[in-house]
Amino acid sequence: MSHTTQGTILLTKLGIAFELHPYDYDPDAPRIGLAAAEALGIDPSQTFKTLMAEVDGKPVCVVVPSDTEVSMKKLAACFGGKSGAMMKVPDAERLSGYRVGGIGPFGQKRKVPTAIDETAELFDRIYINAGQRGLLLSLAPSDAVRAAEGKVADLTA
Repeated sequence: MSHTTQGTILLTKLGIAFELHPYDYDPDAPRIGLAAAEALGIDPSQTFKTLMAEVDGKPVCVVVPSDTEVSMKKLAACFGGKSGAMMKVPDAERLSGYRVGGIGPFGQKRKVPTAIDETAELFDRIYINAGQRGLLLSLAPSDAVRAAEGKVADLTA
């Protein structure tokens, strides 16, 4: 399996240092982010899941710790909207260019506004999907924000 994804290509182009962390992807795991954290022996709160959502019908990308849930109210407020909702799987895959379970915030097919939960800043490094199932990457939170052109906000319920 190649460990080159649109996400790793973007990070390399931006000169951002990252490390890859392959793991055995379990398609039947109820929560992919938690399964990844467990497989790699990483704290779930340091392992971030990437979700595609909509605020007032417009696509956004949201990155939160794998052991938390997104607050749709906070997500909407973050992007100056009224309501938030999770994006349907086919739409998420089409927009991001990645398969669900392998969606990362970097190098998506279509650039959408991105928000990263403020708890990312508590760590020296955070773990995020690299853009394929069974592959996380770790990097400094400030680099994640820069590469995703994201904003940092309180996003969890």
